[in-house]
Amino acid sequence: MENQSVSEFILMGFSVGRQEEILLAFLFLLIYVTSLAGNMVVLLIVLVDSRLHNPMYFFLGNLSVLDILFTSVISPQLLWNLFSDNKSISFSGCMAQSYFYFFLGTVEFLLLTSMSYDRYAAICRPLQYHAIINGRVCIQMLLGSWLGGFLSVLCPTIMITRLSYCKSNVINHFFCDSGPLLNLSCTDTHFIELMDFMLSSLIVLCSMVLTLVSYMYIISAIMHISTTTGRAKAFNTCATHLTIISITCGISIFIYVTPSQKETLEVHKVPAVLTTIVCPFLNPFIFTLKNDIVKQALKEALRRGKELIAQKNVGDWRKKTTV
Repeated sequence: MENQSVSEFILMGFSVGRQEEILLAFLFLLIYVTSLAGNMVVLLIVLVDSRLHNPMYFFLGNLSVLDILFTSVISPQLLWNLFSDNKSISFSGCMAQSYFYFFLGTVEFLLLTSMSYDRYAAICRPLQYHAIINGRVCIQMLLGSWLGGFLSVLCPTIMITRLSYCKSNVINHFFCDSGPLLNLSCTDTHFIELMDFMLSSLIVLCSMVLTLVSYMYIISAIMHISTTTGRAKAFNTCATHLTIISITCGISIFIYVTPSQKETLEVHKVPAVLTTIVCPFLNPFIFTLKNDIVKQALKEALRRGKELIAQKNVGDWRKKTTV
């Protein structure tokens, strides 16, 4: 990707001093490393433990993959800018970061909506669940989420790369968000803003409405469960997913489902930190702490790991004593 008007951008980042930037850099580095480790653990448990080979954990494993990719689009560049005080990013790097941020974010919305349909089928249609949500359907929903994200973001990104950036090359953000990029263009951006608004509204609001409809049926079905234990188990299964999609939808509506993003750029930095850095960090821990099967699988994996280490140490000791 090339642009005749600008070759690189400067990411302004946060309006703090140099010492505060270093502190933020260490904090974000800790969160990023922990996020990668937590999501990798969840993914490995889902792959290894046969009890988790069902649609619910299939989607959970894919959500962990998305969180790893999503936070990796923003965090490495942000950490480099904070640690080195070199805030520049090439034009092609900026466009790629913007594209993958919105692409992966859209895929996550669609995937969370698929997970709500899975929970609806499991609780409201338990006898037909395996016929409704089988392996083929899971793959179709997953591919549909990735294809939907790819197509919905491609056209606006191409249009943004064609803009003329003659006002400045300083982006008032810590990553290449669409609003700050549009704010720098001296080309008329009303059509792109309208397209962004329509696509964001369609994806976010439709995901939220479909999820709410699913949970209306789910709550109605749960209230008809006769035992208190059964109701608590059903609520516990759905609470984690509902919490995550509520946080994600709320932040995205605040940032992107507005007719114009130019007037509120400074206000968007804090919620952007939540959605790009904090949420991928929290997701694996929320799922692990709220799900008894995942906790049990994790405990057993740790126990097996300790046993293997102990056996290796005994074997090494025997070799030394034999020699």
